[in-house]
Amino acid sequence: MPIAGKGMLITWMDVDPSEEADFNLWYDREHLAERVAIEGFMEARRWIAVEGPTKYFCTYSTQAFEVLSSPAYKQVLANQTAWSNKHISRFQNPGRVIGRITHSRGQGRGGALGVVRLRPPSEDRDSARAKLLPLLDPGMLPGIISLHLVESDPELSKTLTNADAPNPGAADWYVLIDGTDVDAIARLIETRFEAAGVSVVTTGTYRLLWDLVKGEL
Repeated sequence: MPIAGKGMLITWMDVDPSEEADFNLWYDREHLAERVAIEGFMEARRWIAVEGPTKYFCTYSTQAFEVLSSPAYKQVLANQTAWSNKHISRFQNPGRVIGRITHSRGQGRGGALGVVRLRPPSEDRDSARAKLLPLLDPGMLPGIISLHLVESDPELSKTLTNADAPNPGAADWYVLIDGTDVDAIARLIETRFEAAGVSVVTTGTYRLLWDLVKGEL
């Protein structure tokens, strides 16, 4: 599969402009490396919005879904650095998803990303998934490299700052579209996913800031 691994952590947020320089320095010099170093984490990719619900978006892939509830990961969450606590507590419009990478089609990944957040029916998810899967084939579309389906775990998908807050979208699905052309991704989002028969909650397009894999630590 284009994404190696079975688990994914997705986060997104806005930040106060007055904190943004230090926020980016923290993310780039401490946070990504700290997360990728956790046993079972494979890589992290950091994105900035071209058009989306929040400015910043990040994906972390893991060897197995179970890594995202492992003692090693929980230990890091329970012992955040002072720099992490400073910024995590000040996130604006934050979101956090822990999910399974259930399907991944194509070859390779790109520097542009599309995100389609879907709300599948509470019943007969198998039927909804069956309708969606044929739409995950990149085929020969210019500017489209690969597509991936991440299915959230509602018990684990909680914000770090307020885990008890209501989260009606905790069981949503996320289609991630890797490509080379943001406009091509935007056109695909507009034309393809209504046919799935699953409610589209939000969409966004992003460009890659940078990524980090385990072997680079």
